Amino acid sequence: MTPKIDVHSHLLPGIDDGCKTIEESVECARLLVERGYTHTFCTPHIWTSLPANTVINIPTMTAALQTELDRQNIPLKLFPGGENNIQPDLFRTIPDLVVTFGMNRRFCLIDFWADKLPEFFTTNVKWLQSLDLTVILAHPERMRAVQDDPALVDYFVELGVLMQGNLGCFSDPPHAYNRRTAELLLEQDRYFCVGSDLHGLESLPRRLDGLKRVEEMVSAEKFRQLTWENPKTLLPQLLV
Repeated sequence: MTPKIDVHSHLLPGIDDGCKTIEESVECARLLVERGYTHTFCTPHIWTSLPANTVINIPTMTAALQTELDRQNIPLKLFPGGENNIQPDLFRTIPDLVVTFGMNRRFCLIDFWADKLPEFFTTNVKWLQSLDLTVILAHPERMRAVQDDPALVDYFVELGVLMQGNLGCFSDPPHAYNRRTAELLLEQDRYFCVGSDLHGLESLPRRLDGLKRVEEMVSAEKFRQLTWENPKTLLPQLLV
């Protein structure tokens, strides 16, 4: 089985709308390992309504969950991260407080929801890039603006933004906008990586079904690139 790295998960218990308890987190970790995942980034939502999700607290919470996985002999290596919601005033954040993959200030994950792309999206992306960060946009296929105009992805590419596909979208009904857009972007080779975006035990099997769909759609080489080769560049020490 090809080893895999999950770049997007709400695995940390009780801190956002993801796993509610440590028991649920542990069971999700077991399922990930069964499907070949060896490493996972814990990427809780970075929202103003969740002030505890910070560059200081997330690594501590990640280490605590890692301790429990190790105690239960679950061979999944965890790394801290976060899913930064793009808001008009994001650029006013203190640079050192921007949450990044591994907290190493190289790559950051953002999300955004819009019917039309507002000007502050570009302003904030360029501000993040001015901090020498590479920006990865989570689940563009779920944005109504992209569903209505998939060519908008060309602008993201021009802007230097990488894209992460959401595995859950690949198991939506075939007629669903999320799935149709996700499969189009996959066919067009737009994704840098794919992530489970797991939010708990109930929906994880469906997301893992999406993983199978991605594997069916692309070559073995491309699948490895999306789930292993590209994700491991997010943290140089990831495999140490």
